[in-house]
Amino acid sequence: MKARPCPLAPRRAAAWLLAWSAAAQAATGTPGVLPVAAQPAAGHYDARLCVTVNATPQQCGPVAVDVGEAGQALVRVSDIAYRLEVYGEQLGVTLFHGPMQIDGFFATYQWSATQLLFTDTEKKTRYELKLGTRRFDAP
Repeated sequence: MKARPCPLAPRRAAAWLLAWSAAAQAATGTPGVLPVAAQPAAGHYDARLCVTVNATPQQCGPVAVDVGEAGQALVRVSDIAYRLEVYGEQLGVTLFHGPMQIDGFFATYQWSATQLLFTDTEKKTRYELKLGTRRFDAP
């Protein structure tokens, strides 16, 4: 099976948090804009990721989210990692298994309070990420 090239540019410092700087222009829940009040501080968070494929029941589980000083956001599930980056009105999602990139796509997204929603339309997969408590015990 031939690997698909990823549409995402090489790693950029401007990521998920970049959108929060423009958030004063819109209200909570507006697609493509994240509210200033919801901006998480850099650090490690406990979170919950729910995935729905087609019309199957939603599958949820605990994940770790790392928000970096430069705006990187990484969602980790065991040895799978989702790198989230904002590109204007789109959310760039790059999926890794260990060090190997296995998928990448752009998605429309919506941020509301502590929940980030985005969809991979090609695979008919919907993601819901809900941030929980910030952790101070992780490096």
